[in-house]
Amino acid sequence: MGEIRHDISQQGAWTVFGLEGQLDRSTAEETGSRLSEVWKTSSQLAVELSGLEYISSAGIRIIIRLAKQAKAEGKAFCICGAAGFVKEVVEDANLDLLVDMYSSAEALP
Repeated sequence: MGEIRHDISQQGAWTVFGLEGQLDRSTAEETGSRLSEVWKTSSQLAVELSGLEYISSAGIRIIIRLAKQAKAEGKAFCICGAAGFVKEVVEDANLDLLVDMYSSAEALP
């Protein structure tokens, strides 16, 4: 069972939802709920993955769901800070074709 920590901060106009630990089947529901809460009050949301050690298909589904919701609602959504194994999984899932990706929260437009 993975462990996950969430951190919310601001980077300019962006709300940055930071993740640390493992985003897998055991942590996806809690993370999805927290993201949904933050989503309601954000017009620009970035999910910061630099502290993530592992992401499973359950985590990928959360990102895809938010990307679709952002498009439907006309909100800005991106991911940033993906590195190592997490970046490989994100790219293998072709999320870079669905979602804008930035190297870090500091690189957000």
